[in-house]
Amino acid sequence: MRAAVISGAAGSMVLTALVAAPAGSNTPTGNTSAASTSARSTSADSAAAEMRGTAVAAARAAAAGIRFGACPEAENLPDHIRCGTVTVPLDYADPDGRQIKLTVSRVEATGRVEAAGDAPVTGGDGRNGRGGGKSAPVARQGALVFNPGGPGASGMYFPMAGGMPEWQRIAAAYDLVGYAPRGVGRSAPLSCQDPEQFVQAPTQAPTRPSESYKKQRIAEAKAYAQGCARRAGTALRHYTTLNNARDLDVLRAALGERKLTFVGASYGTYIGAVHTTLFPSHVRRMVFDSAVDPDPRQIWYRNNLDQSFAFEQRWEDFRTWVARHDSTYHLGATPEAVQLSYEKVRAELARRPAGGTVGPGQLQAAYLKAGYYDDYWPMRAAALTEYLKGNPQPLISQAAPHPQVAGEEENSAAVYTAVQCNDAPWPTDWATWDRDNTRLARVAPFTTWDNAWMNLPCAFWPAPRQQPVDVGTAEGALPPTLILAAERDAATPYQGAQELQLRLPGSVLVTERGAGTHGIGGGANQCVNGYLDAYLLAGRLPTLRAGCAPHAEPKPLSLRSGSTGAGPT
Repeated sequence: MRAAVISGAAGSMVLTALVAAPAGSNTPTGNTSAASTSARSTSADSAAAEMRGTAVAAARAAAAGIRFGACPEAENLPDHIRCGTVTVPLDYADPDGRQIKLTVSRVEATGRVEAAGDAPVTGGDGRNGRGGGKSAPVARQGALVFNPGGPGASGMYFPMAGGMPEWQRIAAAYDLVGYAPRGVGRSAPLSCQDPEQFVQAPTQAPTRPSESYKKQRIAEAKAYAQGCARRAGTALRHYTTLNNARDLDVLRAALGERKLTFVGASYGTYIGAVHTTLFPSHVRRMVFDSAVDPDPRQIWYRNNLDQSFAFEQRWEDFRTWVARHDSTYHLGATPEAVQLSYEKVRAELARRPAGGTVGPGQLQAAYLKAGYYDDYWPMRAAALTEYLKGNPQPLISQAAPHPQVAGEEENSAAVYTAVQCNDAPWPTDWATWDRDNTRLARVAPFTTWDNAWMNLPCAFWPAPRQQPVDVGTAEGALPPTLILAAERDAATPYQGAQELQLRLPGSVLVTERGAGTHGIGGGANQCVNGYLDAYLLAGRLPTLRAGCAPHAEPKPLSLRSGSTGAGPT
């Protein structure tokens, strides 16, 4: 599942009881044999070579810079955004070997902001001067690089954020820089199967899969892993978080920045965390928005189990909200009743897919988004209501696959799989996966098995596995950093933010209490935005930890029968 990872204390205690250590995980056990000593020595030599290669690549990038010009039509970006490329080695241990180009987008700092209020920046109370008033000059502070996560997501769109009121002050002071990480989009794109095959529909999504269904998915996972190896060849092993972090430092140099200012969301926080571990002296300011749990023992198998548990809690939040608005949706006055309505729709779609393409698998994928972002709640609830009234069009509009973006979706999934499978050991025996997910699905059926199927190619991965980076810096080695987290975030559950703060001395955690939206910086919560502005614009942070009240819940929405349900999909 995109954005991997863990829940608050109660959630993790439940999971600790449910899930034993993965039997086939190949986790180091303290073996001191000659073979393991030799392996560690080889690994250290390789790491040293890669660090030297990164320095070589960064020096070359600093000398070459980035030639920004009109963006290719394929990027679908407005004319005021400029695009370019930065060259990085495929293999940092061989900086003179094969080179790949990463695409980069930028809009220059505006240098002016619409002033309002007495102070340009506040410490998180929301009164941060956004809005109308006189235009005031703002000093440029350099480039701000953004990564939206994934793995497999592109940040090329990020400069467009400058047109949003929430980003106005930041856009005045910084060049907004987005990029597509290696493998994504036009950055040495990775593919594992034919895009048309990837978006085939309708599909099933049983919460209690039969043995025959499990065998089918095992065969598909094996074929997918083989497809990745066949299409990428020897390059496959180089799509990793370590290389993403090295690429980020080369991008920093290419932008002419002595030190990096970076905002990472979701998986982007893990790239940032690895970067701080490798290059702490290269960091100026860094924001971790919705943090992945960086504990090496969590990357990535356990993180995905914890994520599935957390999505069950978030799914309950959605059902509770729908029940509270039963006068609008008529899906049930309790979360349990709403679940029965959902199951009724699922069963009907299994018998007769809506529009011929929306089956239980497409339903599940569409409603998973309600676990990420609560602004999906009104449209998703309305689509269920309309379907049960006999109007399937809103559900088809929101859940049907879009063949026109099949290539983009397949590419994203390929990069996600390659990075996660390459980054760490995974259980290689099906019995471990079956045991752990069967136990978990008893208490968290909503997305447990779908998450397992998405990650199962890692059990059969043909490329070498790395040991995860032990993220962390020494006291005083890193400038203060900012961590943002929503307390009920399911995609990157809250314990990940707490773990990251423990590993980065001097970091500060700002929590949106009682909320679960994934990615909260520059969003609906003005208190959170105040802390973000104060840090990026003035380097100012609260002491250790701070909290914000939750943003307002969405308002219910009713669709007239016959509506297509246009809106977020």
